[in-house]
Amino acid sequence: MAALTSFLSLLLLAAALSLSTPAASTSRRLTQLDPTTTTAAAGGFQVALTHVDSGKNLTKFQRLQRGINRGNYRLQKLTAMVLAQSTPEAADDVAAPVVSGNGEFLMELAVGTPPVSYSAIVDTGSDLIWTQCDPCTNCYKQPTPIFDPSKSSTFAKLPCSSTLCSALPQSSCGSDGCDYLYTYGDYSSTQGVMATETFTFGGNKVKVPKVGFGCGEDNEGDGFTQGGGLVGLGRGPLSLVSQLKQPKFSYCLTSIDDAAGATSTLSMGSLAGPTGNSSATTGLIQNSAQSSFYYISLEGISVGGTGLSIPASTFALQSDGSGGMIIDSGTTITYLERSAFDEVKKAFKAAIDLPVDNSGSTGLDLCFDLPSGGGSGDIKVPTLVFHFKGADLELPAENYMIADSSVGLVCLAMGSSSGMSIFGNIQQQNFMVLYDLAKESLSFTPTQCAKS
Repeated sequence: MAALTSFLSLLLLAAALSLSTPAASTSRRLTQLDPTTTTAAAGGFQVALTHVDSGKNLTKFQRLQRGINRGNYRLQKLTAMVLAQSTPEAADDVAAPVVSGNGEFLMELAVGTPPVSYSAIVDTGSDLIWTQCDPCTNCYKQPTPIFDPSKSSTFAKLPCSSTLCSALPQSSCGSDGCDYLYTYGDYSSTQGVMATETFTFGGNKVKVPKVGFGCGEDNEGDGFTQGGGLVGLGRGPLSLVSQLKQPKFSYCLTSIDDAAGATSTLSMGSLAGPTGNSSATTGLIQNSAQSSFYYISLEGISVGGTGLSIPASTFALQSDGSGGMIIDSGTTITYLERSAFDEVKKAFKAAIDLPVDNSGSTGLDLCFDLPSGGGSGDIKVPTLVFHFKGADLELPAENYMIADSSVGLVCLAMGSSSGMSIFGNIQQQNFMVLYDLAKESLSFTPTQCAKS
């Protein structure tokens, strides 16, 4: 049954065409715990997330294009990484194990006693927590002071015999402890000494002692300059999720249309969630070849109520660790295996009665020209449903069709890939996305995520 959803009135008088306006009454307040409360006792904490392009004077499509450029580069490196680790002849070209790295959102936190605040990139595709440290042999310019461990009363280097040192993809035993090298998918890296420190989250209210982290004295790469380090939320033992020993977290990402003052939310431990009758829940899959990533089982896609002719094997995780689909907060748009994306693209072209734009100016594969002259009719777009194992996730129109009257286009916010598929953050916006590692499940609950 072909179901068409009317979602966008062609009022081209506005400078930018907005697809969604979050209700202020449903915004969620940041929960702050007592300053002396530790995560172990309180069960969790909640912090605000800021998009890396927040506060910049950008149009909607400019924000989208910047994210696509970062996402394309991230996808290329992820694909090369998976190929290298699943194909013996390609593995010789990789000097060290690599993980995804970088991301689209920043969280505020503090390290040390007394606490030194900085912004960290949040990455669901890697594990290590790290920040730049003095004395720096090679450090990039960051917006906040670099952490000086000599001024903290709670700093302690990790011995080479520690389990976190053993968990590193590449480490060595230095004169006074565990030295590390951590390389990311874009071949940026951080190198230094592993240590433990007191970290403070949620407006300097929740203190967590003895968090294992990398004190980076040699840090290289263009993707880190938005913040002073990175917080890995992956599945490995080095990540914040694993170290808290409460394997449950959630985030709620605001729409790309939201005002600059709106912030997203990350919740850890008992504050993660909730789920309810409106939630769509699917299982998480473990991939021993790529242990940091969160894999999910995508079985099919429907456009306009009609299932597309996509073989079930298209998104299957292969025995060598290749293929499959990951969910990633650090990639802007969803990337589908090319044959599947071609089916989606064909279905949207058939369903949307607008001229196709072939200029390629947006970086997206499928765009349509908005009618000129400010007509009052509605654009009709088909419904889009991702059929995950055990869960059918129907997306709001603004989670896959992005319009901007300033450029006169409306575009499908998806792209094609070869090998790995990625479920990106635009498709996740205005859902509470709950990762429950105890139940090995992932849940999507419709939520107005904007906080101002």
